[in-house]
Amino acid sequence: MRILVSGASVAGPVLAHWLTRYGFSVTVVERAPAPRRTGGHAVDLFRPAMDISEKMGVLPYIEERATRTSKLTVNQEGSRRPVRADLSKIFGAASERHVEIMRDELSEIYYDATREDVEYVFGDSIAAISPDGEVRFENAPPRRFDLVVGADGLHSNVRRLVFGAESGFSTFIGAYLGVLTLPNMADLDGELLMHVGVGRTVGMYSAQHLGEARALFLFRSERELGYHHRDVPRQKELLRGAFAGMHAEVDRWLDELDRTPAFYFDSITQLRMDTWSRGRVTLVGDAGYCPGPAVGGSTSLAVLGAYVLAGELARAGGDHERAFPAYERAMAEHVRGSHAAALSAAKTLIPTSRLGVRGLAQGVRLISALPAGPSRALLRLTTKSGRLYDSVRVEDYAPMPGAAPVRPST
Repeated sequence: MRILVSGASVAGPVLAHWLTRYGFSVTVVERAPAPRRTGGHAVDLFRPAMDISEKMGVLPYIEERATRTSKLTVNQEGSRRPVRADLSKIFGAASERHVEIMRDELSEIYYDATREDVEYVFGDSIAAISPDGEVRFENAPPRRFDLVVGADGLHSNVRRLVFGAESGFSTFIGAYLGVLTLPNMADLDGELLMHVGVGRTVGMYSAQHLGEARALFLFRSERELGYHHRDVPRQKELLRGAFAGMHAEVDRWLDELDRTPAFYFDSITQLRMDTWSRGRVTLVGDAGYCPGPAVGGSTSLAVLGAYVLAGELARAGGDHERAFPAYERAMAEHVRGSHAAALSAAKTLIPTSRLGVRGLAQGVRLISALPAGPSRALLRLTTKSGRLYDSVRVEDYAPMPGAAPVRPST
């Protein structure tokens, strides 16, 4: 059975790994000309994604490339007294199993684990999908597949082709984010340096193996801003306007916008769909149920979704009419929880008042100062993410009868 997966970032390679292990023939098509190796920005893997990665045999490589960010310094706008905290303790209170890693490095690990058993086609994209499974590409000749999966992110091409315009499913939650690569001017190693003000938060971090730093900007906006997704100068202008005058240090970070080798800007948007499947096509990860970049644990959700989709297809013997509804039922509660957690996290990370700014700083101080048990209890009372991720248990799926064994990842 031949399955086409669009997208080679995170969900795509994870899905390809498990589909191949269950005996399916998988092709992954990716618009980028080659695997991304710029590092990207830091993402969190919580317990279910860690468990799945361990099953894949790649967890040691993920832990080896972890950012190991363990220290946190929070500067409140208008205050001269920073709050310092043990970030590893905060993460430990939020989840019993967690690692932070650069997104592109995670993608590379998953790709390396699958490239010997999966056909990857880079530098191409799907142009059309017919109901009978014929796929036309922008560059390659047409091919026929039994199933097509969109694992191509928030702005999914597959979703647009099959379900319609993104505007029909996206919900703006009132904030934007920007990420840029810049020199490690603060000589950070394992530390997150934050500046928090009303309606805007920025953090700079690095890791020993990076040799450079990343700055993540989050800011609120009551309305959606006008810009084209390819108009990078306009995006940088919006970012400068949102953070102008926050702090001299932040101004120096903004000065790097004209020199940065890597820049990302987007709205924090949730994808809400009644179904992720239509005919022979389904969606996984951000393409179908993005909870919101930077605030909703979307990477862990994508890994879990890919694992569950592959497992349900194996359980149904490749019958998508049984597998797709089962996949959606299995993921529904997790998706609802991640959407709610993202809304809560956005309110906390981007305070709407001076009281909220002080509350964030003092909450960080208190959780860091308390012993492990009370700090975990406090965090679970005040956030939804800890309850959400630690409650997920990863099911074991059996390969289809007669499936050829796949060698373990090395």
